[in-house]
Amino acid sequence: MKILIALIKKEIKQILRDPSSIVIAFILPIISITIYMYGINLDSVKITIGIKNDDNSPEVATLVKSFGHSKYINSINYDNMEDIKKAILSSKIKGAVIIPNDFSRLLSRGQGVNERADLLVITDGSEVNTANYVQSYALAISNQWLATSKYKKNLSKPLINIENRTWYNPDLNSHHFIVPGSIAITMTLIGILLTSLVIAREWERGTMEALLSTKVRAIHIVLGKYIPYFILGMLSTAFNMFLCVCIFQVPFRGSYFMFFLISGIFLFTSLGIGLMISTALKNQFMASMVSISVGFMPALMLSGLMFPINSMPIFFQYLTMIIPPRYYVSFIESEFMAGGVNEIRLANAFYLTLLGLLLFAGVYKKTQMRLSND
Repeated sequence: MKILIALIKKEIKQILRDPSSIVIAFILPIISITIYMYGINLDSVKITIGIKNDDNSPEVATLVKSFGHSKYINSINYDNMEDIKKAILSSKIKGAVIIPNDFSRLLSRGQGVNERADLLVITDGSEVNTANYVQSYALAISNQWLATSKYKKNLSKPLINIENRTWYNPDLNSHHFIVPGSIAITMTLIGILLTSLVIAREWERGTMEALLSTKVRAIHIVLGKYIPYFILGMLSTAFNMFLCVCIFQVPFRGSYFMFFLISGIFLFTSLGIGLMISTALKNQFMASMVSISVGFMPALMLSGLMFPINSMPIFFQYLTMIIPPRYYVSFIESEFMAGGVNEIRLANAFYLTLLGLLLFAGVYKKTQMRLSND
């Protein structure tokens, strides 16, 4: 224990003397969460579309105004199709709604077998999600207008009435799951970057040879690296939580105890990845490059934060099973939005613990081999 405590004190002094660790632990979260809060927005608001109205009916003119008053649509009126085509081609608008000249006449006749009033919705298919938004918004605005217009008496009463209720995120604010999910990305980078350089730095500076000449064992070196950076990482986790809840006002409905408990397990796993890289490469530059590649890209692309795992190819769905951020993103979004579900907590904690212990064993074995060889 005396040897371990001495190594922990040595590592803490190195952390305090090295400003890069403090920057990674406390400046990186500010930059990262700010970008996710203000730079990334999955809510499609104010899509610009064109409106061409060939019907001179005053009632149809109110439909055009409905598009203009929608908070989701920025409408521009056009007089001919050529201008609309040019606007879509130049990406000035993302779609168009064409109202034919017999639109009001067909609505007045009601719903006959061969009588229906059609609207033409044109979308820019180069952006699939935006194209779907244009279609959905045009349909929703048209139906809402129709339900309040004089033509509603000609509509048959629907047999089924659908009442929509949104749980967990009633405001449909994408920041309520993006910002908490960004903690997983940030903590992955922090956990890996904090430890990916420490053993490589020992080899480059020649201090590892000095340690090997003493009574220090492999377990002392491994725990001496894990413990100080685990403490620093947990302080960074608390700082991330403070930024999300207090500064950016993201609602938290779960348990703070469970959040920090499973966050600690996740950090233990991330530190293991960083130490494994540092032990294997012995070079700080190479270790930093590999840690960013191994940490950031899989955490962003394969964790389920930005892209649903179920929609990925089968190979990548299986690949995500060995990526720790997948389990942490699932846990953290449940904790923030649903208030915590015990089944989700237990399942994710189990897989994170298993991965963390495997990485710890790998780091210990790799360090032990290097000690015996040297």
